[in-house]
Amino acid sequence: MIELIPIWMFVALFIFVFAGIPVALSLIAIATGFGLVVFGDSLFLQLYGSILHTASNFTLSAIPLFIFMGALLEQTGLALRLFKALQLWMGRFPGGLAVSTITMCAIFAAASGVVGAVEIVVGMMALPAMAKYKYNQSLMAGTVCAGGSLGTIIPPSIVVVVYSSMAQLSIGQLFAASLLPGLIMVVLFILYILITCRINKKMGPASTEADIVPLKEKLQITLSAIIPPMLLITAVLGSLLLGIASPTEAAAVGAAGAALLSLAFRELTVTKFINALRTTINITAMIMLIVMGGTMFTSIFAVSGGGWMITEWVDGLNMGPYGLIFLLMSVVFIAGFVLDWISVVLIFVPIFTPLVNAAGIDPIWFAVMFMVVIQTSYLTPPMAPSIFYLKSIAPKSMTYSHMYKGVMPFVLIQLIVLVIVILIPDVATYLPSLITSR
Repeated sequence: MIELIPIWMFVALFIFVFAGIPVALSLIAIATGFGLVVFGDSLFLQLYGSILHTASNFTLSAIPLFIFMGALLEQTGLALRLFKALQLWMGRFPGGLAVSTITMCAIFAAASGVVGAVEIVVGMMALPAMAKYKYNQSLMAGTVCAGGSLGTIIPPSIVVVVYSSMAQLSIGQLFAASLLPGLIMVVLFILYILITCRINKKMGPASTEADIVPLKEKLQITLSAIIPPMLLITAVLGSLLLGIASPTEAAAVGAAGAALLSLAFRELTVTKFINALRTTINITAMIMLIVMGGTMFTSIFAVSGGGWMITEWVDGLNMGPYGLIFLLMSVVFIAGFVLDWISVVLIFVPIFTPLVNAAGIDPIWFAVMFMVVIQTSYLTPPMAPSIFYLKSIAPKSMTYSHMYKGVMPFVLIQLIVLVIVILIPDVATYLPSLITSR
C-alpha cells in the first residue's frame, strides 16, 4: 500500500480539483493526509523543513515587486495612452486593432509579468475598440486571451521566477532564454491576424480614426505613450541581463520606476496606491500559498518513493533525449487542462529535473519548452484561466463558444513555437550563452 502512495496522491489531487476544492488547499490536505500514513507523528517535522525552505527562498521575493509594478501600471493611465498610440498607427490596416492588442499585451507583459493583469487591463480597452468596428467575436476573444497569455513567456515572468526557484536555475539566464521564443510567438500571432483579416476583411475591418489625426499629433502621442514604458522595461531587463542587479533588485527597480512614472504623469493618487498594494498582497498571498502547498506535496511525493518510481518507469521505456522531451511535454500539456500553471510547475519540475539532467538535456532549453507548453494551459479548457479572465470583462454577446473557437488557432501557434524551440535549440540557448560568457 505504501509503495502506491505516489500514485494515489495524484489520483486524490485530480479528484479534489474536479470537486472544486482550491488547488492550494488540495495540495496541503493531500500532503498532510498521505504524510501521516508515511511519517505518523513526525510528519510536521518533515513538512516544517519544506515550508521553511519556501519561506526563506530569496528568489521568490521578486514576485511581490513584479506584481506591484504591474498593479501600479494597471491603476494609472499609462496603459490607456499606450493602447491609443498603437491604435493610431496600426488600426488603419485590416485586423489592425487586433494587432495593436497583441503588441500592447507584449509590451505590458514585459512591464508586468502577471497574465491576469495583462489580459484584464488590455482587454478592457481593446474589446470596446474592436466591437465598435464589428470585429469577429471569435477573433476578438482569441486575440485578448492569447495576448494575455504572453505574460507567461515574455520576461519578467512570474512563471520564470517560480520555475527557476524549483529547478535551481539562474533567473537571468531563464529570462534571456525566453526572450526570443516570446518575440517569435508575438510575430506569429500578428502574422496570423493579418493573414486572416486580409483573406476575410469582415473578420477585422480597418479603423478610420487614425486618418483624421495629424502626423505631428500622432508623433507627440506616441512619444509620450511609448517611451516611458520602454524605458521601464529597459531598466528592469537591462539591469538584470547585464548583471548590474539581482532579480529582486531588478524587480525593485521596476516597482520604483512604475511609481515614478505614475507620479510624473500625475496619475498616482492615494486611493490608486492603496488599490495597487491590495492587489499585490492578494496575488502574492495566493501564489505563495500554492507554492507552500506544492512544496509540501512534492516533498511527501519524493520521500514516499515517487521520484524513484518515475525514474525507473522512464528508464524502462529506453527513450532517447527527444523521446523523453516528447513524453514530458505531453504530460505538462495534459496536466494544463485541469491544473493551473503554478501547480504544474511545483508538482512536475522537481520530478522532471533529475530525469532531464540524467538524459543530458540542457536544463535552460528544457525550461523554455516547459514554459511554452505551460502557456497553452491558459487557453485549453476546462481550466483555461485566460477564458475566465475574459468572461469577467467580455460583452454579453460573446459566448464561451466564441472564446473556445477563438483561442484554438493561437494554441496551434504556441505549439509551432514549441516545435521551433525543439528543432532550433539556439533560439532558447543563444542569449543565455552570452550572459554566461561574460
